[in-house]
Amino acid sequence: MARVLFMNGGSEGHINPTIGVVQELISRGEEVVYFCIEAFRERIEKTGATVRTFDDQQFIKAFISGGRDHMLERINGLLLTADIVIPSVLEQIKEEQFDYIIHDSMFGCGRLLAQLLQLPAINSCTSFAQSKESIDRELEQFSIDVPTEIVKPIYDQFQNLTMMVKEKYDVEIHSPYEVWCNPAPLTIVYTTREFQPNGESFDQTYKFVGPSISTRLSLESNEFTAIQERKHIYISLGTVFNRSINFYKLCMEALGSTEQAIVMSIGNNVHLSDLGEIPPNFTVKPYVPQTELLPYTKLFITHGGMNSVHEALYYGVPLIVIPQSADQPIIAEQVDSIGAGITLQMQSLTPAQLREAVDQVLSDTAFFTAVAKIRESFQESGGYCQAVDEIVAFKRQYGIK
Repeated sequence: MARVLFMNGGSEGHINPTIGVVQELISRGEEVVYFCIEAFRERIEKTGATVRTFDDQQFIKAFISGGRDHMLERINGLLLTADIVIPSVLEQIKEEQFDYIIHDSMFGCGRLLAQLLQLPAINSCTSFAQSKESIDRELEQFSIDVPTEIVKPIYDQFQNLTMMVKEKYDVEIHSPYEVWCNPAPLTIVYTTREFQPNGESFDQTYKFVGPSISTRLSLESNEFTAIQERKHIYISLGTVFNRSINFYKLCMEALGSTEQAIVMSIGNNVHLSDLGEIPPNFTVKPYVPQTELLPYTKLFITHGGMNSVHEALYYGVPLIVIPQSADQPIIAEQVDSIGAGITLQMQSLTPAQLREAVDQVLSDTAFFTAVAKIRESFQESGGYCQAVDEIVAFKRQYGIK
């Protein structure tokens, strides 16, 4: 069968949806060489893939050095990672042959490597898909809203970086969209066309396969058996935005005097001692096996990351979304639009508002009706198995055995 070069970055949200895809590819006879950062080596190796890594500290330093305030600065940051990723990948795969490449839609210089290696390319999109028109509009608005003295140096850097890529790697970059979205002849999007904003506007090169939810191979399966005996409210801000001690205290103040059973995940950057006295109805852990707990959850209070929202809706759990950054406000809007939850704002949130929102969701059957509808569409969409079916069809088009 074929040899696959899989390029990814170093984020849970970008890694986790690909786990099932890699497992399924390998079960069908493919050989997968997967590039990511060292922190995900064990998780990927358990799929049966061969793992190669690049320097995550240099990668992050290069990415952040582009700037964080505007999209084009982050695009420049992605271009700055090229000199970290590309030489490392080329050195580690020299004299090896691959039949096609699957690359993340944002990290890992996927489009550049596909052109350098002259490989048929598949784009792995773990967030909502974005069109060139939408990116162009956002950048045009950026030029209108932001003073010229700020805009011009950012655009100048983009031009300089694209020239650098052309000189070093003989690959041309025609637009910021190519760097931000890494377009390819086939794009696998891990949501449904119904949940995707403007889903009908994307052509058939975009395959909406639904949430890719698989067994997390590194989880301790038996640890939470006791708390699976009754329906809980589950609170988590994910793996990136989980340093909010004040938010966790606010949750305890809002819900600590209720009869609700609460499971709250606080990550490794906050210590239990930082939170003071834990109410008796709260179970607080640094880490919670989310996909194992969600079937026993009646409400999920979340930051609104794509993985978290997909997993909640897949298991039929309504949401209170408190978006932090990135694409989370857009995801929250989609949750609101389908009636599957409520959006709150962290900056103005009070214990009374949170408790009122919890009572509203749990008492209004309309939320559960909406969630049941989207749950059915998610579970029928195919997920990682459908993704691999699309990859197999793509291989046939290119005559790849």
